[in-house]
Amino acid sequence: MNYPILIAQVLISIALTGVILLQAKGGGLGSAFGGGSFKTSRHGFDKVLFNTTIILAIIFVITSVANFIWG
Repeated sequence: MNYPILIAQVLISIALTGVILLQAKGGGLGSAFGGGSFKTSRHGFDKVLFNTTIILAIIFVITSVANFIWG
């Protein structure tokens, strides 16, 4: 078992969940199926959250592959 990678995955998954929950504002079930408004550009804190989500997801995939290879 490679514990540092597992610990990193747990911490990244918690951070990723938090960032995704911060983005879900005023969604509701209707917007999940295409009933919501479409936003074309992001500004300020929304852009930071969006970029952070992408970065955390990429890091999570990299740690998952590393855990598969070296775990």
